[in-house]
Amino acid sequence: MFLVSGLVREVLLALTAPAGETGHHPAAAEHQRDRAATARLRRVLVDELREAREQPLRLPEPRDDRLRAVARLLRADPANSTTLAAIGREIGASGRTLSRLVHDELGMTLHEWRTQLRVFHALLLLADGHDVIRVAGACGWANPSGFIAAFTGIVGTTPGRYRSTRR
Repeated sequence: MFLVSGLVREVLLALTAPAGETGHHPAAAEHQRDRAATARLRRVLVDELREAREQPLRLPEPRDDRLRAVARLLRADPANSTTLAAIGREIGASGRTLSRLVHDELGMTLHEWRTQLRVFHALLLLADGHDVIRVAGACGWANPSGFIAAFTGIVGTTPGRYRSTRR
């Protein structure tokens, strides 16, 4: 995952917009200008992506059916703080078995995976313009400062700054 600027977002939207949505009606000369503009936009995109920082946000998808059930429960409510043992009782597996599966399949602990899921969900909410304090609660943090610290540690920028770059 890459943290990209508003410029990259807009360039991607321009490059992927259907022909009719750009307002252009390609006659011969105009078609040449469109091709030249597209080439310039692609060069800008490449330059910007070279400068983009890769983010350590990684949310591997479980293959085991029991872990998929855990993932479904947590995705449905990222604020859910139910223990792995309690989730295990709900889906018919021991907490110890699930813990081993999470580590073997996903390469991290459930706490790490859940934090990644919560940050991923927070990215979506912040991009939609939601308030940082509300996002913290909706994603399961007990207080905004814990959310800000976790988010900044993973994404490399504060939630407020991330939100402002998405407007």
